[in-house]
Amino acid sequence: MSNSERVRLLRKFIQEEPENPFNRYALALEIKEINPNEAAELFAFLLLNYPTYLPVYFPSAHFFFELGQIEKAREIFERGIALAREKNEQKTLQELKNAYQNFLFENDLD
Repeated sequence: MSNSERVRLLRKFIQEEPENPFNRYALALEIKEINPNEAAELFAFLLLNYPTYLPVYFPSAHFFFELGQIEKAREIFERGIALAREKNEQKTLQELKNAYQNFLFENDLD
């Protein structure tokens, strides 16, 4: 299946299941390279409207970091770490903490 077919299918799923955060999450991941503005809107929508949807934190923090939005990325990492701790999701917590430490080091932000 081509990228454009996946994008079309995900848009259809969003229309059919607007309350399912996975479809917007998957679309954001699919289009982040070809349409970063729309991907940013999707990530922001998910973080605002589905703050307990843990999968969105890791890729959205990296995405906003790549856009040069350092403080936004930092906030997303910190919120994701707190949520993973709250949900007792140890694997996700460790992944987020490791990524956050690398992020801090790379940006000299201790």
